[in-house]
Amino acid sequence: MDLGIKGKTAIVTASSSGIGKAVVEALADEGCNVAICSRTKETLIETAREIKSKFNIEPFWGVCDLNQRKDIDNFYEAVKKHFGKVDILVNNCGGPVPGFFRDLSEDDWENAYKQVLMSVVRFAHLVLPNMIEQEWGRIVNITSIAVKQPVQNLMLSNSLRAGVTGFAKSLSNEIGNKNITVNNVAPGYTLTHRLYELAVNRARLSKKSHEEILVEMAKDVPMNRLAAPEEIAALVVFIASQKASYITGTTISVDGGSTKAIF
Repeated sequence: MDLGIKGKTAIVTASSSGIGKAVVEALADEGCNVAICSRTKETLIETAREIKSKFNIEPFWGVCDLNQRKDIDNFYEAVKKHFGKVDILVNNCGGPVPGFFRDLSEDDWENAYKQVLMSVVRFAHLVLPNMIEQEWGRIVNITSIAVKQPVQNLMLSNSLRAGVTGFAKSLSNEIGNKNITVNNVAPGYTLTHRLYELAVNRARLSKKSHEEILVEMAKDVPMNRLAAPEEIAALVVFIASQKASYITGTTISVDGGSTKAIF
């Protein structure tokens, strides 16, 4: 299927590994120009090399700490200078520190606020003027099943990702008449470094091994397995495509059926 986005330029944040990297590869496979960022230069260079080898394109990369407004501004300006415009924005970030309410400091809340919510707001603020001018754009936020069903011991993620959902719904209502869509993709348990960290944390609390925790996570999923990052990326790229032109203001789960809610 031709998704109608060949030649479009996409920014994918936190994209040197995991779900972000899978999204970049899926967009590159559709013929998009891709811009990637993360906090670690070495992994960015390696990811850029892999993408060039697989898809014969030269991705743009830049170091960007999503907690820092200056980094976000600088990265966006560099991408705009390199490609001329940004058509697709995929907001992705690592999860904030796990913990129950009693475990979290005010600094933890402040860092999570910047990382999870304000990075989305700041990137949206930067890309929207051009999207509005050209009357075409896609903003896709990668959140979590926590926005529909809070996850134990993830107070920060449960709270701030819900904020992203509210922001996206409100923004989609404001700019829908400009042919710009804003949606959220909510992954379930996905085989990434973040999931491994969560398993280690739960293992410490429960005095089980992290391998046992991962098995338990899989058993909670009706499909009886964990997701691969590529399975999340497939939906993200469709939502970012021309084919999804009448889908906006929604949150779609990719969780193997694990969310208990009816809708």
